[in-house]
Amino acid sequence: MTSAHPSLLDDLAAVLSPEQIVTDPDVMESLAHDDAEWAPWQLPVAVVRAASSADVRAVVRTAITHRAPVVPRGSGTGLSGGANATKGAIVLDLSGMKQIKSIDPVERLAVVGPGVINDDLRSAAAAHGMWYPPDPASSPWSSIGGNVATNAGVVCCVKYGVTRDYVLGLEIVTGRGDLVRIGKRTAKGVAGYDLTSLLVGSEGTLGIITEVTVRLRRARPAEHTVVGYFDSIVDAGTAVTRLAEAGVVPSALELVDRHCLQAVDAWKNMGLSADADVILLGRTDAPGTAGVDEAAAMVAAFDAGGATWSAQTDDPAEGDALFAARRLSYPALERLGPVLTEDICLPVRQIPAMLARIEQIAVAHQTTIANIAHVGDGNLHPLLITPIGDDAARQRAQAAFGDIIAGCLELGGTITGEHGVGLLKLDGLAAELDPVVQQMQYDVKRALDPYGILNPGKAIVTRPAP
Repeated sequence: MTSAHPSLLDDLAAVLSPEQIVTDPDVMESLAHDDAEWAPWQLPVAVVRAASSADVRAVVRTAITHRAPVVPRGSGTGLSGGANATKGAIVLDLSGMKQIKSIDPVERLAVVGPGVINDDLRSAAAAHGMWYPPDPASSPWSSIGGNVATNAGVVCCVKYGVTRDYVLGLEIVTGRGDLVRIGKRTAKGVAGYDLTSLLVGSEGTLGIITEVTVRLRRARPAEHTVVGYFDSIVDAGTAVTRLAEAGVVPSALELVDRHCLQAVDAWKNMGLSADADVILLGRTDAPGTAGVDEAAAMVAAFDAGGATWSAQTDDPAEGDALFAARRLSYPALERLGPVLTEDICLPVRQIPAMLARIEQIAVAHQTTIANIAHVGDGNLHPLLITPIGDDAARQRAQAAFGDIIAGCLELGGTITGEHGVGLLKLDGLAAELDPVVQQMQYDVKRALDPYGILNPGKAIVTRPAP
């Protein structure tokens, strides 16, 4: 084993099996970054494929000795650069820790490894008559550990909340190299600070997750699906505010614009873009006649917002086919060229204004911006698309990215709703947070990661120690 870091590699070899340590440059390159377009990364010293909590602890303790950064990685589906390797880093691949350890229908919880794929947990829970609500659009590929690290939002979060609402407890390796459990398995519990909630969304900067205990729900009724076609994205945004004013809380409310529809049609021949510039997809899972009434109220709100056509269906296959277009949008757009993904969240009343501003920014920077969104809770995903190899287009897209963040903050929003800060949004974070709050976050990081090795340079504005 040859490297510019022989001592570190030798010490890793002393605590791990040889097949767990990867130093082949081609393999390391494929594991050195997530899916964030243009987020910087460097080739790590090594990739370690962890198989157990003991492996993770051994890696962290070795890293402490060498003051080597440890960058945890799940499935690599992140969109902010949070899993990107930095200089001298060990990339800690947790995707192999994919055991579903237990599902308890009585206590309504599951215990899983961080590498478990979201959809696999949902399927396993369903076999017990249970439901794990968090379902990001990447649920067929993303891991529970990554979902927890970014506090992933979900298609149904408008009604059922985000990942943090379902994490009861964690097993973690701390920045001091200790393996500890935090949280609880009871319905209630306020013993001490809520360290579990602190770790959720911390992007691997405060501890490395080795096990997750999640809350489950009983299986829910079949959903009614509502679809509305619109001639403008602003009209669709207006329909969202009309629905909120009506007091209806859908189980899902998604927006897909013409750029996305055309990309999906070109790939999967679904034929959606022939009839609409923008589609709103809504769902209600209220039981019995309440579901019928909510679906009708959704249709009325869509019409009040300017829908050119709207309808509802109780056919699960038809509803799932419509929502498939939403899930396929991002990979369909990736086929056209590099996609720089935004992840802003605004008050629902500001959605029409922000969607209009995004259209203006696209024109000003001569950049194609597609839009998909969890509009029910104000979480917008403008997708900036550039031709492959066009450096001038890349620079225009990056300028548009900055303008979108600035516009979001002006309208009272936040720079990230679910993808995390990672590397891409550090400047935006500095603009959003008061300097005193930045110092508070830095102090927390320093207290829990005293050696500064846990995914350094991500998620918070780094400030010098006073």
